[in-house]
Amino acid sequence: MKLFPVFDVPEIREGDDLADIISERVDLRPDDVVCVASTVVSKAEGRLFDLADFPAGPRARELAGRLSELTGDEKDPRFAQAVLEESVDLVMEEPFLLTETRFGHIGVNAGIDRSNVPDHDLLLLPKRPSESAERIRAGIDAERVIVTDTCGRPFRHGQRGVAIGWAGMAPARDWRGEPDRDGRELGVTVESVVDELAAAANLLQGEGADGTPIVVVRDFEWGDHGESDAHFRDVEGDFVRQALRNWRYDP
Repeated sequence: MKLFPVFDVPEIREGDDLADIISERVDLRPDDVVCVASTVVSKAEGRLFDLADFPAGPRARELAGRLSELTGDEKDPRFAQAVLEESVDLVMEEPFLLTETRFGHIGVNAGIDRSNVPDHDLLLLPKRPSESAERIRAGIDAERVIVTDTCGRPFRHGQRGVAIGWAGMAPARDWRGEPDRDGRELGVTVESVVDELAAAANLLQGEGADGTPIVVVRDFEWGDHGESDAHFRDVEGDFVRQALRNWRYDP
């Protein structure tokens, strides 16, 4: 398996056809996996906004005031309002906002970005990233597309690439029922392939001003394994999330 970036991608504007931009710059094979950073997907879909678009309500002002008090940094209640409007659940309120987006992803500040957003204040995640991936897939020669983002991980420092949308493939390999080297049957192993490919792509996409938002994964083989549609955990089986509901920050 090898990965390579798609170079010379222009600054993406609302209405740009990402499939055409990709196809013009790389000769794809049907079995390639095309990893596209959510930032360019959001820009093409017009997900750029200003803080003025989110007049703060009482809940947003309360959250911003509490976070300002805890961190010592002034928090804009309009940003808190944007986070609330992009979320279906507020998993943690302090010392930062950890939320669930409408499509099931849990991340800080609903994944709203404030960097590399020319002429605007905020860049929101795509509304339905898997549908975005399917639209890109329909316009290119490759059969598999992953929309990637970066976020932190519980119990570890730093960010890594993750998949927030995908098309043309299952998100996970299901190893359950297969034997290990000693012949013992695996009972719980489900491998998040889309996250692993997103993390590998992120090494080439980079961060900050690197500007290589599209990476092609070539010669990746699924292997003789089952498929699983599991990716985002359901609340009923997410015991860490359940514990956080009763947790309070004590600085």
